[in-house]
Amino acid sequence: MSTVPAVVLVGPMGVGKSTVGRLLAERLGVGYRDTDDDIVAEQGRTISDIFMDEGEPAFRALEKRAVRDALAGHGGVLALGGGAILDPDTRALLAGHRVVYLSMDVDEAVRRTGLNVARPLLAVNPRKQWRELMEARRHLYEEVATAVVPTDGRTPEEVTRAALDALELEEA
Repeated sequence: MSTVPAVVLVGPMGVGKSTVGRLLAERLGVGYRDTDDDIVAEQGRTISDIFMDEGEPAFRALEKRAVRDALAGHGGVLALGGGAILDPDTRALLAGHRVVYLSMDVDEAVRRTGLNVARPLLAVNPRKQWRELMEARRHLYEEVATAVVPTDGRTPEEVTRAALDALELEEA
């Protein structure tokens, strides 16, 4: 069994990495893993709590380690947290992997994430903050991506099919 991910999903919070990741794993006949889930399990607390208690730099250090470990030891579909691509070492580790950037526009992001969901980086003026986050991150998502799959107006099943097609992968 391979210890290299079949597919790595990147993209902003709320884009559907978890939902599409589970569908992709099912269609490919492999396991699914989410580095945010790994961090929560290891730390025994939510991502929001880590941000609030220790700050973003502490969370990013945990995230960097979680991504490195998952890239080295998971042979299925791997979803990364929205900000994982901020770290240059993480971006370098993604080179050579099949990386799908799931993209969406701001209106879709607001609709999907809602304005009351616990998203530490969107606490005040979510629409403006999401735009600013994407201005800072879009080029990094594109830099690591093997394929870009827009999610706007598409069902998770349609996004999954588009990702499989973009990577020229066959269902198991």
